[in-house]
Amino acid sequence: MPTGVAIRDVRRQLFDAAERVLLRDGPSALTSRAVTTEAGCAKGVLHRHFADFDAFLAELVQDRVAGIGVQAAALRAAAGTGTVAGHLTTALTDLFGTVAVAIIGLVTSRDELRARLRADRPVGVPVLAEATAMIAGYLAAERDRGRLAADADVETLAPTLIGAGHLLFADRTSAPPDAAAVRKVVAAVIAGALREP
Repeated sequence: MPTGVAIRDVRRQLFDAAERVLLRDGPSALTSRAVTTEAGCAKGVLHRHFADFDAFLAELVQDRVAGIGVQAAALRAAAGTGTVAGHLTTALTDLFGTVAVAIIGLVTSRDELRARLRADRPVGVPVLAEATAMIAGYLAAERDRGRLAADADVETLAPTLIGAGHLLFADRTSAPPDAAAVRKVVAAVIAGALREP
């Protein structure tokens, strides 16, 4: 890209490029050069907007976490409608059918990135922790509506669903699981707590 040409929404363009690299080549291929090449801009563009590459990666993860917040609000709003298993199947597919699995791999493989993220999130793995809170909040809302047993342990069910969902989607080299496979796991996890007809 020629010097002096304005780039619209540079941060979004760089984040989108990083996500494409992550999805296509995995966390080990994510470098500042790979991101800027994918974005079609000079390497200096990234360093003009971020202190260093790990600062860029930390903001990328935070951007993904913000997206989970939006998804969580929509999921809680759906409580009492449709089926619990259906909502959970969709939520897990929406979460892990995107770049989230690659982001989790990125966080676990980069020590400096984890250290930066720990400043704001001292507990849990970013993305997984927020996803677990999203599912727990939804399950609590369904429990309050009587669609789950009054004694349903949502604090155990939520990480169980997130862990199982992550395992279903973790293999980047094969096709993602279909909705029936995800629903089967969801149904097995919530079977003891479900009170729907």
